Amino acid sequence: MPSNASANDAILVADDIVVRFETPEGPITAVENVSLMVRPGEFLSVIGPSGCGKSTLFNVIGGLLAEHQGVVTVAGETISGPHKSIGMVFQEESTFHWRTVTDNVGFPLELVGMPKAQRIDRARHFIKMVGLDGFENRYPGELSGGMRQRVSLARTLASEPKILLMDEPFAALDEQTRLLLGDKVLQIQQQLKQTTLLITHNITEAVQMSDRILVMTYRPGKVKRIVDINLPRPRTSEIVGSEAFGRYVAQIWSDLREEASRGMQDEEKHALEHHGAAS
Repeated sequence: MPSNASANDAILVADDIVVRFETPEGPITAVENVSLMVRPGEFLSVIGPSGCGKSTLFNVIGGLLAEHQGVVTVAGETISGPHKSIGMVFQEESTFHWRTVTDNVGFPLELVGMPKAQRIDRARHFIKMVGLDGFENRYPGELSGGMRQRVSLARTLASEPKILLMDEPFAALDEQTRLLLGDKVLQIQQQLKQTTLLITHNITEAVQMSDRILVMTYRPGKVKRIVDINLPRPRTSEIVGSEAFGRYVAQIWSDLREEASRGMQDEEKHALEHHGAAS
């Protein structure tokens, strides 16, 4: 966010978040003094090496992790648990295999008591939006991994959250599918003017989709840098081959390489210590 921006401009604010966990080896600080602000309609990615606390931060912002220091606010309201304004899409497979696509997407609407006809109409609207029209009556077992992840996205969007949190939703997919799904998410984000926060370790994905990228350090996870992505919108995966895109990827990889190397050295050290103790 530009230096002259303030929390008043933001729909989502995380202020000075600290998360510590107790482990058999002693306390670990997973996230340390992380602050971020996301403006309405903005696409912000959080990127960092494995073990930097990205998913921990995601769980704090989504209200799934109560044990933390610092404050998260949505439109000025401090949150202390899951919030109706925040929808979440996870990396793990989360469709119900015994429900059709329509019934999967309509599930959160069923929970709040929406009448069946209205629920089906709303579900079909979002099924079409994610490009799955024609598959309404299929079951997840009949779909590819990318299609199942689109069902999960449609289900989250059906609740019409103001803020969409996505934790590495395409991590299990091949690179081509990932890029094309990135196009679909960008198209939806622009159409809905959806405020989006993406957790990822994929630099190409982050640059393709984001207005800004927050780069985290290795544990304890801190804010290393925030990079403004000044590439034209509407944006598609075609931009991946451009010179400007390549410069952003190189810049962010330079930051990440240093942190990933620290992480690798730390893992090697722990492996040696464990091997020594075991022998």
